[in-house]
Parts: sequence; C-alpha cells; structure tokens
Amino acid sequence: MTTNLAAGAPPVARPVHVPMDQFAVRDGELVVGGMKLTTLAARVGHTPFFAYDRSLLRARVAELRAALPTAVKLHYAMKANPMPALVAFMAGLVDGIDVASAGELKVALDAGADPAEVSLAGPGKRDPELRQAVAAGVLVNVESMRELPVLATAAREIGLVARVALRVNPDFELKGSGMKMGGGPKQFGVDVEVVPELLAWIAREGHGVLSFEGFHLFSGSQNLKAESICEAQRKSYELALRLATDAQLPVRFLNLGGGFGIPYFPGDVRLDLAPIGANLAALVERARREMPKAHLVIELGRYFVGEAGVYVTRIVDRKVSRGQVFLVADGGMHHHLAASGNFGQVVRKNYPVAIGNRMGAAATEPASLVGPLCTPLDLLADRMALPVADVGDLAVVFQSGAYGASSSPRDFLGHPDCVEVLV
Repeated sequence: MTTNLAAGAPPVARPVHVPMDQFAVRDGELVVGGMKLTTLAARVGHTPFFAYDRSLLRARVAELRAALPTAVKLHYAMKANPMPALVAFMAGLVDGIDVASAGELKVALDAGADPAEVSLAGPGKRDPELRQAVAAGVLVNVESMRELPVLATAAREIGLVARVALRVNPDFELKGSGMKMGGGPKQFGVDVEVVPELLAWIAREGHGVLSFEGFHLFSGSQNLKAESICEAQRKSYELALRLATDAQLPVRFLNLGGGFGIPYFPGDVRLDLAPIGANLAALVERARREMPKAHLVIELGRYFVGEAGVYVTRIVDRKVSRGQVFLVADGGMHHHLAASGNFGQVVRKNYPVAIGNRMGAAATEPASLVGPLCTPLDLLADRMALPVADVGDLAVVFQSGAYGASSSPRDFLGHPDCVEVLV
C-alpha cells in the first residue's frame, strides 16, 4: 500500500496489485517450473525469455474442473498462446481446442488435438482455409453467408461432410468486459436477425454436404465480474434456444464463450468461480430438458494460461535522468506489447513487475523499467516501487502467459528475438 505523505494530508490508500503468489520464492529468488530464476535463466541460455509453468497450467484446469459442472466441456482458445509445446500440453488437459486460422489449425493437429473437438472461427476465413477445415474434419464456426457455399463446394469435391455451427453476433454485450466482441455492429459472427436466413440456406442447399451442429456465442473477454459473466451465459443460452426453433436439426454444440479475466492492474481482484459454476449447473439442467443433445462448451484462453507465464529480461543499464531512475533491459515492447500498454490500453497501467532475483528485498525505489528500443513507448513499468536493482539483475513481468510473444512486433528495430520455454 502506498500513502499520501504531503504535509497535513491524511494517508490515502492506493490500489495495489494482487499478490503473484502462484509462484514460490526460494532463497530470495522467484521459482518457476521448480527452478530458481537464475538457474532457469542459465538453462535457457540468454534473456529475454517467456517461461510457462506446467504445474500452474495443470492446476488452473483442475480448479475449473472442480468449480464447473462435469457436463460442461472446456476448450482452450489457442490464440492466447499458440506455442506448440504449450498447445500440446493443454490438448492433454482440456476437452477441445479453438483455433482462428489455418496456421493455428496445423499447430493444434500437430499437437495431437482430436479433430472432432477442434473448432475454427474468424471473420475473414479464406477459401483455402475453409477447404482445409473440411478436409481435417473440424467444426467451422460460420461468420457470414459467403462461407456456406464455399464449404458446400469443398465438401462435394473432397467427399466429406462439412461440420458447421453459426457464430452469432448477439443483441447484447458482456458488461464489464475489457474487449467487447458481440453486440452492436461487429465484424464477428452473424447478426442474430440474419441467423434464420443462414439456417434456411443450410436446410435447403446443404443436404448431404453440410452438417449443422449448433451455435457459438462470444460476447466479450477479460471480465472480472462473475455476475456479468453469468448474465451473458444466461442470455446466450436463451438466444440459442430461441434460434434453435429455426434449425432443421437438433443443437449438438453450444459454445457459450468465455470472458473469464485475470487480474493485471492495481485494484483488480481475482474472478470468483463459485457463482459461475452454479449458474452453469442450472443451464446444464435446462439443456437436458430443452436441448437434450447439446454439449455446452466454455472457451477460455487467457484464463487458462495467463497467470502461468512470466517474461524475464535482464537489466543492462541503470540510468538516472533528472532524478528519475531508469532500469534499461534487454527486452521490451517488441516481445511483450501488452505489458507496454500498447495492446489495447486506453490509459496505461503497470502489469505486476518484480526483480526476480531480489524477491526478499523491500520495494523502496520508484523506478521505470524500459526496453532497448528507440521509442518512449518501450516502457514495461512506469515509476513503480521496486527493490534497488542494478545491471545483471533479472526483471520479471507477471501475468505474461497470454498475448505475449505472438502478439508483439518482434521484428521491430531488429533486436534479438526472445525465447519461449515450457517448464
């Protein structure tokens, strides 16, 4: 907690980061994958690097299994982190993989994911991608009328039935979400009022080549309010139930989306899974009566992997400019755009950051952790209270398991790339 110490002013509590206690500390060092940070850095061979902890990934899936009804399938949305080794590990823990391109589809299939439990989404699927999906036997979440005849033609030519669901742009939004992906005009999915037209086309033109399986609804992401997620799930279920009356076949697949958030910034709190589990249990009971052939699916990316990863960068210079301390590191926004604030933040906020080899030291020095790029945007921590650090120390950015390396401009300015390891 920090306080306002101006003369005569009462102490003012300021929000702080949620403790990053998912990681242990040993001998004053952060422990990742059972190893002290300096040992891990030596094993990796150089900095910067992302490290993802298998035990934390396994624990997060187990936590969800315990909190949610067993009838609800858990899918990993691999756009959050498409590292092949991580995807292969997750494929052995979850029930399915959701991909957003032919490139991700290849990674998922190479990782051993069951094609019957893989779904493809995306607003701009190219014809060859749709053809690949048909050949692979995965479920295609259709997002426009254009996709249906392409899928039908591919199915006829290949000699396989194309599995399809309709991704629906609902007439509501996920309240409190960091990124809204449904409701209002959106490039994602089919507007709810147009869905009957697509269902009629499938029934009329798709006989023998298109197999309708259900609906995919995803209204938003990065939500820390359980009541908002529960409301969106209930509305999504009700909408699917209403739309199902226009389908010629029973609904077998109902993806209620995800939206589960993780705490990044001061004042954020961890999501309470208990009410979400109770809400889904009620929906499962309704589905048994109202859509008895439907499997309910929850699609999560960030929530599975975000808290299991760290970004580690070595301090290469310590500078004081007009009284402000700058810790210059060998990594920055070119590897971790999200932590710099340039991946959607309107007002920049600090991710939780620590000096990973000085975990026992008091955070007494306001310092800015910056990268090596020639731009003031290359900022990983802005005037953050940290232990006094120097050249050679290892700075750690927590909550870095999702939307890290693959979401960043890694070729920008030609600096060395980062490494990713699963430990």
